[in-house]
Amino acid sequence: MPTLESVDDRLQQAMKRVLLATLPGMLALVWWSGWGVLVNLLLACGSALAIEAAVLRLRRHPLRPALSDGSALVSATLLALALPAYCPWWLTVSAAAGAMLFGKHLYGGVGSNPFNPAMLGFALVLVCFPQQLIHWPSAHTVSLADGLQQIFGLSFNRIEQPDAWAGATALDSLRINKSLTMGELFASDPAFGHFGGKGVEWVNLAFLAGGAFLLQQRIFSWHAPVGMLGSLFMISLLCWSGSGSDSNGSPLFHLLSGASMLAAFFIVTEPVSGAKSPRARLLFGAGVGLLTYVIRTWGGYPDGVAFAVLLMNLCVPALERLVARQPELPTP
Repeated sequence: MPTLESVDDRLQQAMKRVLLATLPGMLALVWWSGWGVLVNLLLACGSALAIEAAVLRLRRHPLRPALSDGSALVSATLLALALPAYCPWWLTVSAAAGAMLFGKHLYGGVGSNPFNPAMLGFALVLVCFPQQLIHWPSAHTVSLADGLQQIFGLSFNRIEQPDAWAGATALDSLRINKSLTMGELFASDPAFGHFGGKGVEWVNLAFLAGGAFLLQQRIFSWHAPVGMLGSLFMISLLCWSGSGSDSNGSPLFHLLSGASMLAAFFIVTEPVSGAKSPRARLLFGAGVGLLTYVIRTWGGYPDGVAFAVLLMNLCVPALERLVARQPELPTP
């Protein structure tokens, strides 16, 4: 029987590998969106660790083991990567606080949370402060100094006007499009790249590379990522009406836009709030992919990953009961 120390050591090593695997996507985001990504990262990680320490002290739990296991840093990192690069500092801190308090410690801490903490923190600020989360920077439009002014509200120069540095994402432009064909959108809208969102398609490929590394390291099994990406591909293929003005986007567009790869390899694979058995993981991922497409296409938000994950977190017990009497899929 494994000792508590060996379990903690395995958790620590897994969290380190997850953080390492986020580096390609993080660097791609910094290259595309600017230094605000790193500022978000510092704010989210600092806030998460401070709140974690405060809660553990109030609960009279030892600080060092819990702070060193890496779970708070992973949740904060994923949250920071999901937020717009130049959102106000208080929004990032609020999201981190929501993730730690309502997504983790309200249920007893690490290993007990029924919801993905990063997605719960993101959803909380998205519902409470939607206007602050609609400004996504265009490529290379904000210097470090102007970005810091925007994040911390230090001045009232041109950077305070979002139209000077932000634009709609490809998913948002497609959702509100009524007249342009897909070819015209890709040719005329600066948010569109070669296959998906401009720049974002490379960010997604970078997260795919990081996810492949985690699969190779056997940090998680293939079931949840394949379930999500396969479901997203199939539903977007079935609902794809070609390149006309009523098109909902091709399967490749949906796979390489928004937070598709970040969700597939770093969010739906979260071991505590996700399903435990291989077949249930496959269904869990498929549900996230389906709901993501539904929210993107017919919902009120351009990217539905956070809500899709939280809704499927609620379904985990039912999924486990559903597959309990079925032969399990092999786990590599």
